[in-house]
Amino acid sequence: MIGIKIKEMRQEKGYSISELANLADVSKSYLSHIERGLQSNPSLQFLYKVAKALGTDLEYLLEKGQTEHDAPIELDDEWVVLIRSAVEDGLKKEDFREYLNYIKFQSWMKEQLNK
Repeated sequence: MIGIKIKEMRQEKGYSISELANLADVSKSYLSHIERGLQSNPSLQFLYKVAKALGTDLEYLLEKGQTEHDAPIELDDEWVVLIRSAVEDGLKKEDFREYLNYIKFQSWMKEQLNK
């Protein structure tokens, strides 16, 4: 959730990951991992630097607030059927998480190639 909040705030400010990393004096790759959920437990020092660079405070980043990502969604019938079918075919939660991370990585690679 923290990574999503950071990413949304960064995008609202119009910063690239590189720009925010430079402003906050943090590693660009680590910031990217936080935003993509590959790392989910950043240090308070890291969060303080990022919060300051984004013009907010540590408390805001840590509070459980709604972001675009956690807005409630409803699954239509097609999604329900697709998920049930995958589970019936033996797909495990871990497999699904791994697939999601792969898709995120592919998107990130495309983004890097387009820079």
